[in-house]
This record gives sequence, C-alpha cells and structure tokens, in this order.
Amino acid sequence: MNLAVRQRVLFLCIHNSARSQMAEGWLRSLGGAAFEAASAGTDPMPIRPEVIEVMREVGLDLAGYKSKAIADMSGQSFDVAVTVCDEASEACPVFTRAKRTLHWSIQDPAVRSRGLEGFREARDEIRGRIEAELLDP
Repeated sequence: MNLAVRQRVLFLCIHNSARSQMAEGWLRSLGGAAFEAASAGTDPMPIRPEVIEVMREVGLDLAGYKSKAIADMSGQSFDVAVTVCDEASEACPVFTRAKRTLHWSIQDPAVRSRGLEGFREARDEIRGRIEAELLDP
C-alpha cells in the first residue's frame, strides 16, 4: 500500500491571533489529506473574535483553535515555514526545522481598514497565497 506523505506546513506570526490562524484554517480546508497545517507566534495572544467571524462567513469554524508559541514547536520538523507578517520574519528569519521558508507580507487586518473589512481582505489574500504558492506551486 502506497501512503502519500503529508507535507507539514507551519505558519508564523507575532501573536498567532489572526493571519497565521486564518492560514492554518485555509490550508486544513483546501489542502485536505495532502497537508498538515500548524501555526504559532513569537508572542501568542488569544485569537481575535473577528477572525472567527470572517472565517465562519466562508464556512470554516476556527472556534476551537488556540494560539501557540513557537517554543511549542521545538523538536518538530516542517517541510515549509511561512511567515505571514514582517514582524515575524524579522523575529524568526529562519525556522531551522523547516526544509523551505516563505515570507508573505500580509498587513495586520486590524489596521488595514475599519471593522471586519480588513479581516476579510486578509482572509482572501491568504487564501490566494495558499492556492498559488502551496497548492499549485
């Protein structure tokens, strides 16, 4: 029996409260059994309620997701590590336990625009990056 190897992807951000959580949710949904997605932050904070709301709008329930610290990932290997904010890229420019690293400069949805629209824009941008750079490279 030939079992396909799942590609392990880690999304990194400062607080692991918005962008990296959305990316984890998208890859789990879009990537199916081919991927194992995780996320973490350099300074974890609770997941923003706006994230739960805008992801629910597209049929993804992140209500059970929890913020995690990069230290929680120690000892784990990943095929790809993706920083989704400039601050995370500067704070952890190399995740040494990843075979490949990517950097996506996605603006903080809380400052993108007022209200939920900034979170929707970030959500949609992240989906596009996942489809273009991870699912169909």
